[in-house]
Amino acid sequence: MFTTYTDLCSAITATDKKLLITAQNHLDNLTKPVGSLGRLEEFAAKLFTIYNGEFPLPLDPAMHILAAADHGVYAEGVAQNPQEVTHLMILNILRGGAAISVLAKQNNMHLLLLDAGHKGTCPKCPNAVRINSLEMSGNIAKEDAMSLECCERLIVLGAHAVHEGIKNGYRIFSIGEMGIANTTPATALFAELFGLEPVSITGPGAGLSQEKIAHKAKIIAQALKRHKDVHGKASALQILASLGGFEIATLCGVVLGASAMKCPVIIDGFIATAAYAAACCMDKNVQDYAFLSHASAEPGYQKIVQCLGQKPMLDLGMRLGEGTGACLALQLLRSAQAIYNEMATFKDANIEISTYIPQ
Repeated sequence: MFTTYTDLCSAITATDKKLLITAQNHLDNLTKPVGSLGRLEEFAAKLFTIYNGEFPLPLDPAMHILAAADHGVYAEGVAQNPQEVTHLMILNILRGGAAISVLAKQNNMHLLLLDAGHKGTCPKCPNAVRINSLEMSGNIAKEDAMSLECCERLIVLGAHAVHEGIKNGYRIFSIGEMGIANTTPATALFAELFGLEPVSITGPGAGLSQEKIAHKAKIIAQALKRHKDVHGKASALQILASLGGFEIATLCGVVLGASAMKCPVIIDGFIATAAYAAACCMDKNVQDYAFLSHASAEPGYQKIVQCLGQKPMLDLGMRLGEGTGACLALQLLRSAQAIYNEMATFKDANIEISTYIPQ
């Protein structure tokens, strides 16, 4: 188990890209025209490198880690819903009534909720853990979201959740979130990490009007100015501590932890991608282990994806969060695994490749 942020980051290494050639050779010899299964072949080859050439290709069981938190920047009027909704949704998720609860159950994913710090009492439940005694992060328009020490601690706790999951047999992880007002710190992170203008990537979140979106962009710009005045040119860790949120730092730790322990991790939408973006800026090798599940319908997400240089697996017009897109993406990875493991080769099927006519 990693005890410090430094130890965690030092354990992350790139996958062996030579294995991509081995995987592609196998895929090209399956009973189909070369490349005819499109991105499923890409997913299978990437899984093969993550699992370091294991065959049959493993995947399940799957664990979905959802981190929840409240945000001090809520006081600036950047959210549509009351802050109490964070607590109410935590209860709803744990009772099985939320979209993520239903989809995780349908897709046979174990759901673990990490209460990273919200204004409420976390229910005593086998699949819920409170990891932070603070009720909410600082108001990023006026102060840092958290101290560096707090940020590092939450990152390590996120990685610890992966470590415990692996001990219990889980082989693949996904991340999602819950927290009223958390599109604001997520947008601030994207803007600072990638040099984007807040007005170009600020969206409605849970349903803000155009007037309130403009106000939200101004608050984000104020947060960025405060950050630069205080921290200047800062590390990705300091940017996360200054502009992020408790759940975002925790999910960053999940991504780093999965990468360090060489497991695939599926990234959900806008806010989860902010956690992933921070992790990428800490160590670019995490991209070797991550799958972007879906293209968020939040305005500006396309610009963010371009900055990351990755293409989401799905585009279904979703913008819920919680990890709903990640649940759906898992089924694509299961299909990629099945194709890699179970399809016959031309030799197995006694088919001469020269006589095989593509349809």
